[in-house]
Amino acid sequence: MTATHQVRNPQTIRATARQRLIREIKDISSVELVKDMKIGWSLGNTLDGGNEINRGQAPGAIEKSWGTPDTTKEMIDEIKKAGFNVLRVPTTWDWSTGEAPEYKISDEWFARVKEIVDYGMENDMYVILNMHHETWHYPTEDNYETASDRLKKVWTQIGNYFENYDEHLIFEGLNEPRVIGSDEEWTGGSDATREVVNKLDADFVSTIRSLGGNNKLRHLMIPGYAASSSEVALKALKIPENDDKLIVSVHAYIPYNFALSDNKRSNKWVACKEGFTSDIDNLADMLKTLFTDKVIIGEFGARSKDNEKYRAEWAKYYVTKMKTIGVPCVWWDNDAFLGSGELFGLFDRRNLEWRYPLLKDALISASNGEYTVDGLKSDTDILDELKKDIAQSKNSSAE
Repeated sequence: MTATHQVRNPQTIRATARQRLIREIKDISSVELVKDMKIGWSLGNTLDGGNEINRGQAPGAIEKSWGTPDTTKEMIDEIKKAGFNVLRVPTTWDWSTGEAPEYKISDEWFARVKEIVDYGMENDMYVILNMHHETWHYPTEDNYETASDRLKKVWTQIGNYFENYDEHLIFEGLNEPRVIGSDEEWTGGSDATREVVNKLDADFVSTIRSLGGNNKLRHLMIPGYAASSSEVALKALKIPENDDKLIVSVHAYIPYNFALSDNKRSNKWVACKEGFTSDIDNLADMLKTLFTDKVIIGEFGARSKDNEKYRAEWAKYYVTKMKTIGVPCVWWDNDAFLGSGELFGLFDRRNLEWRYPLLKDALISASNGEYTVDGLKSDTDILDELKKDIAQSKNSSAE
């Protein structure tokens, strides 16, 4: 060791990092908070992985159970460097939670979740921590009392554990609460199930507000039924009153045929073609009318169909349109690049590379306000490429 280079004790480094994260929380409204968000990225299929077989396993086994690698700070550093300033951390607590009535979350799981949350916090990102892929909170009246009890106990532990974090840490109470396997699962729910979601949202909010530390000023995200972007679900959402730190969470993979369906023929999208932007425009108008500047598109994306340039055109318009009404968007990245499933992978976590740089650049440039809705709708340059692609598709089919 030389006089000019001292090796710091690792425990001292960690203690210093923890101290930086204990910061006074700003008393600002969610409208003001959301204005500071540009574009987000979800760490999908990671802490939200696992199945019943993983119950009680070590955090590393759960984290990698769906094929994703260990999450590292270098990964999140690259996400921030690219221009994303929101990190969503989908988290399944079930596999690391004890039995009723305590539902105690394991210390080891908490420590790993905190480590990843801190990767974002240390990059001065907003971090959304949620409850994801849980199957015990079906929003039926028969299940409500049991679900409510568990929801309150789990979120009490999470709220207490992170009580000293400032406004950069946001809690999202439920992810897509719905009656799985039912006819109404993805159709906006029924009057009864939508009302149960409202009650669970209210339970989540009142639970966090009852805790100490910074929790009375914590910004909270609440969804409607299934976090659906359907009109019936959004209009039924009841936002608890007298709380200016609540944000509506909406998931919108639209238009469906292009963004989410597995139909590979629905792989082209351009803003200048009549009708192509309708779903995005209609959703933006509805969000603006219903919620006025306190919304986050908590999940969106367009699955890969070997169509990066069209996904980039779509991303430019989607993010630009939502930006006009003050709504930031969070890309769902499930680390999937191969096969026939939902290929929403964007960032190659193993090689720290952007697999689709054109799409990534479109997301960032749109979030920076580099486009206008009218400008994108009037840009016909891509039509020549579209015509060529259609002609090639016809020739390939003929062969």
